[in-house]
Amino acid sequence: MPFKIIRNDITKVKADAIVNTANPHPTYAAGTDAAIYKAAGADLLLAERKKIGQIECGQTAATSAFALPAKYIIHTVGPAWVDGKHGEFDILSDCYENSLAKAVELQCDSIAFPLIATGVYGFPKDRALQIAVSVISHFLLSHDMQVILVVFDRHSFELSGKLFQDVDDFIDENYVARQRKEEYLYPDQSFGGEPDAAEIAERSRRLRLAESRRILSESDQSASEMLESITCSESEPLYSPKMSAPVSMSPEMSLDDALGNVGETFQQRLLHLIDERGLTDVDVYKRANMDRKLFSKIRCNENYKPKKKTALALAIALKLNLDDTVDLLKRAELALSPSSKSDLIIEYFISRQEYDIYSINLALFEHGQPILGE
Repeated sequence: MPFKIIRNDITKVKADAIVNTANPHPTYAAGTDAAIYKAAGADLLLAERKKIGQIECGQTAATSAFALPAKYIIHTVGPAWVDGKHGEFDILSDCYENSLAKAVELQCDSIAFPLIATGVYGFPKDRALQIAVSVISHFLLSHDMQVILVVFDRHSFELSGKLFQDVDDFIDENYVARQRKEEYLYPDQSFGGEPDAAEIAERSRRLRLAESRRILSESDQSASEMLESITCSESEPLYSPKMSAPVSMSPEMSLDDALGNVGETFQQRLLHLIDERGLTDVDVYKRANMDRKLFSKIRCNENYKPKKKTALALAIALKLNLDDTVDLLKRAELALSPSSKSDLIIEYFISRQEYDIYSINLALFEHGQPILGE
């Protein structure tokens, strides 16, 4: 996975280069800076840092990593937050860009970043995260390197803004679907036993009416339009046992005939989709936050069975709609689950034709779900 976000202590992360949010002068104070000095060996690291002298804001310098599980420490000086009108955003972008450039110069295969300048320098964590992801994702379009963004603990930041509130709302609304299904398909006390078709339809009508009243209170839609939509659809229940039943084969069809109609494998369908869209392998595995070696394995193995997060990352990279995403998953014997927060978040973005995998991964990370890619 070229880019991943983890919760950890950066001094314990294994990478070729560890980025330190450093003091501009050859000394160290508190926070990440002090933790890195202590873990590396403060006296040895400070002696080498003094040879470098002052580092300007946004610039970088490299030293040995000493006792850290890395080859190098890349020191970068972040901006002290004032109000966002004193060049703080540009300086922070420079920190990430110059650190990545230094890692390329040092021929590193991997680099680990803290959330630069969000400690004693006071840079707002949600904005710092957006800058980090933006710079890193742009870098990875033209470079092969594993980039790790290290967040110390689960509550060290909160993503803000309408997007993530919309994701929360989407999850809440779609969890209702699972509850409806459980209510309609299993016995309860109010109906006494398993409901028949008429009972299911009645529950559906009641639920639609309740939802319509809620919608009416939030929109300008007229009552007559809403009631008409209820009337037109109330004869068809939202859920019934038949809806979840698999499509059966014709009784007259022989087993040989059935086996003669086996569809494309996951790999075959994937490659056809790539060709149909005029994409290259590089386009796809970079958009999927995927390692080139893994993609090569998929291309070379007609019967490759991916992990679910790999299949979904490829669907995002190909900008598939929900139907095509479901079809691709089926070919890997996988499915989207309405009871999975992770799947609902991914469905939220696909349904809105938003296919930036880094934004999707931020939403997954914020909700405590595994991120996409491999």
